[in-house]
Amino acid sequence: MAATVLADMGAKVLRIDRPGAAPRGVPKGAVRFNPLRRNRYDVALDLKSVKDMSRAKELTASADALIEGFRPGVMEKLGLDPDECLRHNPTLVYTRVTGWGQQGPLAERVGHDISYLARTGVLDAIGRHGHPPTVPVTLVGDMGGGGMFAVAGILAALLESRRSGQGQVVDVSIVDAVSSLSMSIHGRRASGDWRTDRGTNYLDSGAPFYDTYPCADGKYVAIGAIERRFFDNLMSLLDLTFRPADDHFDRRHWPSLRAAFASRFMEKPRDAWAALFATSDCCAEPVLSFDETRSDPQLVARKTFTDVDGVCQPSPAIRFSRTPCVSPQAPKVAEADMNESQISNWLA
Repeated sequence: MAATVLADMGAKVLRIDRPGAAPRGVPKGAVRFNPLRRNRYDVALDLKSVKDMSRAKELTASADALIEGFRPGVMEKLGLDPDECLRHNPTLVYTRVTGWGQQGPLAERVGHDISYLARTGVLDAIGRHGHPPTVPVTLVGDMGGGGMFAVAGILAALLESRRSGQGQVVDVSIVDAVSSLSMSIHGRRASGDWRTDRGTNYLDSGAPFYDTYPCADGKYVAIGAIERRFFDNLMSLLDLTFRPADDHFDRRHWPSLRAAFASRFMEKPRDAWAALFATSDCCAEPVLSFDETRSDPQLVARKTFTDVDGVCQPSPAIRFSRTPCVSPQAPKVAEADMNESQISNWLA
């Protein structure tokens, strides 16, 4: 994810693959279905080969930044540890992305996105009251935590390197990053404003005005009417009453409000409600499927999605006024006989 975001913004990314390695999650012949491999050069090197290891060291000596995601100690065993790489390239930003970090009793432990969320307390906070924690897709830990924090660390270190003439190691741990993402919850916990029981707070489905509701056609709407004026607009749109003197954050009102919302939304299909939402500032939107997002007017206007070699995928997300992002190019499988041309293009 980190490499893809950087490549989208114009970085020339060279990926080192094992010879004959199949891309994770997709068949070897279908690498085009993995957008996380787009916009980069790809070489096949056997790092257990003296010749290929020498080539890898030459590449790191020419790079501005290196990203590795092995367990601690693996790069040292390969001979591509930070000290060795920085010796040949003193300005290199050497970025290490792991689940647990480079130190600590779990540093060498296996894990996945769900593992890191579990250890940080974030997984315990996701889900409905009275139900087990809900497993989210890997956007919080792997992508938002590991990927985006790596991008931030790399860019900051590159800026510093330009001033100091010195590189450094950037240690990105998903448990650290996810904990940072949960910063506001820790603040609310300290103030007594956040309950430990999941699904009982106003941002975790506990509040009836911040939740999803099924409609007459089985599809859903999402309500986020936190502020009082948006809440009042929602009540007016739904033709429901709530006394102006009452506080909609008062939990005593939540059961009756939830029942009223649930009953009202079942009276019309989702798109009928969406049409009404468009006429009122009430922070309410239809819950779209991935397929439906392709034709959503706002996302179409923003050109949020693009087609690359027959695969619909998100466009580069950050918009620059003077230096636009590159047009995504379909990924390719690394082939040893193409190494020199890939390297020459990357170095150019």
